[in-house]
Amino acid sequence: MEVPRDEHKRTLAYADIAMGQIKALAQAATPRNFEIWYNYATGFNPALNQLINQTLEQKGKLSDADLEEIYTTYIAASQASDRIDTVNSRMLDEIKQVLVTIDAAAGTATNYSASLADATAKLDRASDGEALRAVVERIVRGAKEMEINNKKLEARLSASKQEIEQLQENLQAVRTESLTDPLTTLSNRKFFDQALAKAMAEAKESNQPLSLLMADIDHFKIFNDKFGHLTGDQVLRLVALSVKQNVKGQDVAARYGGEEFVVALPNTALQSAITVADHVRRAVMTKELMKRSSGERLGRVTISIGAAVLRPHDIAQSLIERADMCLYAAKRNGRNRVICEADPEARPSASTARVA
Repeated sequence: MEVPRDEHKRTLAYADIAMGQIKALAQAATPRNFEIWYNYATGFNPALNQLINQTLEQKGKLSDADLEEIYTTYIAASQASDRIDTVNSRMLDEIKQVLVTIDAAAGTATNYSASLADATAKLDRASDGEALRAVVERIVRGAKEMEINNKKLEARLSASKQEIEQLQENLQAVRTESLTDPLTTLSNRKFFDQALAKAMAEAKESNQPLSLLMADIDHFKIFNDKFGHLTGDQVLRLVALSVKQNVKGQDVAARYGGEEFVVALPNTALQSAITVADHVRRAVMTKELMKRSSGERLGRVTISIGAAVLRPHDIAQSLIERADMCLYAAKRNGRNRVICEADPEARPSASTARVA
């Protein structure tokens, strides 16, 4: 289909603006970044534009973590929502077709019942063999038609059942995808926020402990700038794998944003959470990175982790803030370590600037 000339010029203008922003801010010209700036150029998503403008005003730039959060919140979520709506629409159409088929079958059954009633009346009045045979033939013919219609109905309902089951699977896949970080395959922040709220409510109701771990990759920005985004992505996947290998059962692990990871540990006291955190830390530290394209050894990365435990009057924000405070205490005290809120180092000091 030929694109109207005005539309062609308009989309090219948006693309030029997007590329201009990428060049001006010295960002990687990845499909994700282009999509963000193309959406920005169109102005169709005011919330996205507002967040970008505010971030640029405050920081003067957009970090990779900022771009990831913008994409996840305003573009990926919207795409998933559109796909869910599409699948829902198809399911509704299929159900409507089933109802039409059932209505038609009900009409056929009603007609058949009327035909049987008429045949019964004629049987009562039949005076000879010919008349009787005609009535019987009519009943047999009606029965065969009913059998054919029933088989058609059965086939249609069977096909619809399979179609609806497939659509339900597609819908579940889309919903799962919308709650999963595509790079690491861990849960994303949206899912984690929901899961944490549920876990906190259950912990308070059952009077069981709930611990929270906040982890951050040490010197990730330096590593990312030195070796490039593809290698940076490899680091993120490596850390995610180490997290997955050390959490289980009801534990919920997620990529919280950028190079930050978070783990909720239901039914886990603080000391046990520290043990889990140290297993994750050691697992990351023991893996050596290698550049796939050249086989070059890039060394090892480390992570810092903060741990906090749920208190009776906590809300999600207060629990996360304490774990985050412990995380940055671990950063200040040398990195590649676990600090919990019971440690003396976790206490706020005069110097509490966040470090990478």
